[in-house]
Amino acid sequence: MRSQPTWRIPFGVLALVAGLAVYGLLVANFIAPLIAGWPALAQAPLYLLLGVAWLLPLRRFLIWMETGRWG
Repeated sequence: MRSQPTWRIPFGVLALVAGLAVYGLLVANFIAPLIAGWPALAQAPLYLLLGVAWLLPLRRFLIWMETGRWG
C-alpha cells in the first residue's frame, strides 16, 4: 500500500479518457464508413471486437498507474 500520493493515477485516468476518445474517433471515422453497407448482423461482431480490443493494453497500463513499472 502506498503512503504518498502519486501523479501517475490522475495522469493515467486523463490519458485513458483521452486515448479512448481518440480510439472512438478513429473507429467512427475510418471503420464505420467501410462497413456501413454491411447488414447489421455482420457489423455487430466487428463492433463487439473493436469494443473489447481497447482492453488488451489496459492491464499493463493499470499496473503502471499503481507501481510505476510496466510489468
